[in-house]
Amino acid sequence: MASLAQQGDDSDDGMDDFMEKFKKEKYSNAFSEKNWEEEFDKVPMFMKTAPEEIDPMKHPELAAIQSIIHDDDRPLEEQAESLKDEGNDYFKENNYKKAIVSYTAGLKKNCSDSNVNAILHTNRAAAHFHLGNMRSALNDAVAAKKFKPDHLKALIRGGTCCMELKKYTDALQAAERDARKAKVKEKKERSEREALLAAIKERGIQLLMPHQHPKRRSDSEDDDGGSCRAMARPDLDGLCSTEATGAKVFLDEQGIMHWPVLFLYPEYQQTDFISAFSESSSFLDHLTLMFGEELPPWDINRKYSPKNLQLFFEDHEKESLHQVNPETPLMKILQHKRCFIKAGTPSFVILVKGSPFCEKFLSERKTHRLLTHSLQQSA
Repeated sequence: MASLAQQGDDSDDGMDDFMEKFKKEKYSNAFSEKNWEEEFDKVPMFMKTAPEEIDPMKHPELAAIQSIIHDDDRPLEEQAESLKDEGNDYFKENNYKKAIVSYTAGLKKNCSDSNVNAILHTNRAAAHFHLGNMRSALNDAVAAKKFKPDHLKALIRGGTCCMELKKYTDALQAAERDARKAKVKEKKERSEREALLAAIKERGIQLLMPHQHPKRRSDSEDDDGGSCRAMARPDLDGLCSTEATGAKVFLDEQGIMHWPVLFLYPEYQQTDFISAFSESSSFLDHLTLMFGEELPPWDINRKYSPKNLQLFFEDHEKESLHQVNPETPLMKILQHKRCFIKAGTPSFVILVKGSPFCEKFLSERKTHRLLTHSLQQSA
């Protein structure tokens, strides 16, 4: 113990000596009024321009950053993105030759991201353009269009290069060709949306825009649903999903409809989003996958197993719930006369059968039990 105490004293004495020396001696490498601008310019964050050649001895911090950018252990997409950013920095400094070197290095990574490759070609075209290399700029603009045919900057850059090279016919033909492609694309998208709306109407599925509400009608579930369906005819605005993913309903090549579907777990204030729920799939198909061996981290009591779950869709106009048989295909539920799809995304409430929360939640709302009878009527 004595030796440890002695060591502690020695250590303290050494620190005291160091601090005393620090007070008396002036730090030789400190910034001064004369050199602070020069020293600041050595810090990468405050550099006005990057040096032509990076010397690790003179600029160790900059060399370290450079090594991170060119780290070959990262995914190719990240490497290409970093080189693109490096090229953009050179471009902003009007150092177009170095920008071209960086963009070229990014393209040599051969990453699988078409958008990154299109931007690299477009930016390199811009650098070549500023250097007067019109032929190279045109070649890059053409290459960018191969990766992303509707890339507006590449289209504009290509047309400008044709004009500079006095290829007026080529410029005109390119403009006309791009206009035709845009019209064909627009026509194709319109046809697909019209086919989708026709399929929704044929199935008797009711869409609502976010601000729209179904007309009030009798509480009887046996009433004819014709008036509701007439009111809720499919509309383009009703297909707009409010989900951040931007997922939308679509028809596949076999004519099967796939919907973005939202599952709500009010007990834990959690949600699940399925971007493409096939109309022919049952809820049980998805629940078995979602609540199989690996349960979600918020289910700390491990209550959410498929056999314990009850599903409902909400009738907002009547403030009631309709229970859903998990083995029922999605399409059958969406065809129910009290099912209205808001913002293009069907949503369903999921509860644990018999749990205190479930009993309380259902006691506060009018609930219609399993939909077997209603589904047969609405089919």
